[in-house]
Amino acid sequence: MPMATTTRVAVLGALVFALASEAQAQTLDSALAQAYRTNPTLNSQRAAVRATDENVPQALSGYRPRISGTGTVGNESLTSKGTSTNSLTGLSGTSTIRDTLDQSSYGVSLTQTLFDGGKTPNQVRQAEAQVIQARETLRNTEQNVLLDGVTAYMNVVRDTAIVTLRQQNVTALEEQLRATRDRFQVGEVTRTDVAQAEARLADAQSQLSAAIAQLQTSRAQYRRVIGSEPGKLTQGKPIDNTLPASLEAAVNGGLSRHPAIEAAKHGADAALLQVNVAEGSLLPTVTLEASYLRQFETSPTVDDVMSAQVLGRLTVPIYQGGAEYSLIRQAKETLGQKRLDVDVSREQVRAAVVESWGMLQAAKAQIEATQSAVRANQIALEGVREEARVGQRTTLDVLNAQTELVNSQVALVTAQRDRIVASYSLLSGIGRLSARQLGLKVGEYDDAVHYNQVRDAWFGVRTPSGK
Repeated sequence: MPMATTTRVAVLGALVFALASEAQAQTLDSALAQAYRTNPTLNSQRAAVRATDENVPQALSGYRPRISGTGTVGNESLTSKGTSTNSLTGLSGTSTIRDTLDQSSYGVSLTQTLFDGGKTPNQVRQAEAQVIQARETLRNTEQNVLLDGVTAYMNVVRDTAIVTLRQQNVTALEEQLRATRDRFQVGEVTRTDVAQAEARLADAQSQLSAAIAQLQTSRAQYRRVIGSEPGKLTQGKPIDNTLPASLEAAVNGGLSRHPAIEAAKHGADAALLQVNVAEGSLLPTVTLEASYLRQFETSPTVDDVMSAQVLGRLTVPIYQGGAEYSLIRQAKETLGQKRLDVDVSREQVRAAVVESWGMLQAAKAQIEATQSAVRANQIALEGVREEARVGQRTTLDVLNAQTELVNSQVALVTAQRDRIVASYSLLSGIGRLSARQLGLKVGEYDDAVHYNQVRDAWFGVRTPSGK
């Protein structure tokens, strides 16, 4: 490998480290707090909850009167022709009468529903169930975003460490290649040893380039989730003290409190109430109607007309084309689907908990194994180098020992990352991964504030945020 290429790789590695050191050290908790505040996916779901809140006042409007006003203004031209006979002369003739009326009117009407087949109360309960479903969906989104944040953070930590290890490996192999060439010059080794050292260095440089590319990808994912470029990140810590002690307890915890399951349950409740709403279309409707109307110049002989009425109206549906029956059947099928969705969510949660538990246990065992491997490979590399100096080991033995040490170090870094991510995944699997549970230093979003602001609002087009 030409030295120019080696230099370019080294410079690229140094550039990555410089970028990673621009800011002060950032902790995992501070990164998650930033994601909690600024992540667009989470903020989008919060907006969706606020939009769902409006379903409740829309449903409550069924209890309220509907008032409308009318007004008209305009001209009406009247032309009438007739035949008349003069009583004195006995002669007949035609006459034309023209008149213009400046007609105008105004009125107001009020309609109050007294009974609508139970649709309004069922729609209110359905809207409230939808609000709770949206809140549980928000909780689940919060979990997913925080878990994505942990994964993105630990990926940058892992890949930064791997780049460091790969860079150190390149440096060590460059030194090994120089030493091998010097020994070749004095006849201690053959051209084959030099070629082996060159090949191993070229492979290490390729691995360093791949590691830098992976780090750049991880940094991009970090920015997408957290909302800023990663600075100098500190090593994360597992959260084993917040996790259940057994797999059975973890599964039971997930099935009892996971927001995805709760959202599915409330979705089924909303679907059941939709069946009741649809069936309400087959029942009579009772309304109270009141109106007042005043008209001016309705005819040439009438200047002013005023009318007022109060009516009770009973409407009994007999046949409306069959659409209402189809809607009822459709609502029942949707209810069946939503109930099945609850079972699907339960199985998904169970599988996620079991998978996370297995990943966590495997990562713990992997850390113990790789720590032992790193210690053993460090001792082996030192011994092989000493033996090679006295001719008891070949250059290839040294190269192999160096490669095994680097591979075990990379495996240890990866296992440490996997353990931390798996512990957060398990906490998410049991439905407890939240800003409150983690104790993040951030103002917690209260989804009840907006609901209370709009629930009983009778009018107004501005949102509570002022938009």
